Order: sequence, then structure tokens, then C-alpha cells
Amino acid sequence: MKPFMSEVHKAISAHSAKQHHHVKSFVELEYQREQAIEAAVLKCRQNEPFTTDAINEITAKMNQLAKKGIVPARRFVTEEMVKEFVSRQ
Repeated sequence: MKPFMSEVHKAISAHSAKQHHHVKSFVELEYQREQAIEAAVLKCRQNEPFTTDAINEITAKMNQLAKKGIVPARRFVTEEMVKEFVSRQ
């Protein structure tokens, strides 16, 4: 392989690895966010006090990844959103 092609290949491989890392991190955060949402919904259903702080901390991390491209941003969740979701079920 010519030296130039080797450098191009290395650059493409590094870029792909970085994208893979972003996607993998996003998927892990998405799982954590869903777990936090489920916990808030459960507490709301049981008329226990709850907050959306944990959900939104995770959402903030996801949105930082989204600024780098590849993965989508997520909306922040309010307590009213959780209450509305529970009331519709």
C-alpha cells in the first residue's frame, strides 16, 4: 500500500472508531434514561414524590454527544410530562 493510502486508511479507521464510541455511549445513556423514566413513572403511579433530576442529568449527557453529530438530541422531561403520561394510561 502506498504511504498516502495508509494514512488515509488510518484516518478513516480512527474516525469510524470515534463514531462507534459515540453511538455506544449514546445507547448506554439511552438505557439509563429509560430506567430513570420508568422509576419516575412508577413513583408517580404510586402517588409517591418523584423528580426528573436523574432523567435530565442523563439527557444533558446525551445532548452533549448529539452536539458532536451522529446521535439525536433528547428532550428534557418535566414532572408535568410524567404526570400527564401516567394519567393517560
